[in-house]
Amino acid sequence: MTLVDWLFRDRSTGRIVIAQWPNVSLGIFLVASVVRRLADPAGTAGTFVAVIAAGALLWWAADEVVRGVNPWRRLLGAVVGGATLVGLVASAG
Repeated sequence: MTLVDWLFRDRSTGRIVIAQWPNVSLGIFLVASVVRRLADPAGTAGTFVAVIAAGALLWWAADEVVRGVNPWRRLLGAVVGGATLVGLVASAG
């Protein structure tokens, strides 16, 4: 087995998987991100949209770490989750 096979091959289907169609949590993150970008809500509404976006992205990342179809997807979830947490801590401090 090559490194590419080990890293990118879906263990259940045997197909190479690098990206997938967004699931519910990633869809929520994308919608919230578009709302933040286009509507630029301020105050409580802005905070609400930011919390929804961050929560959905953390949900997606945790799901990928736990149920990712290959090591690449699990690593991607861990990196995105870690970067999101670092960003949240940095913005809070």
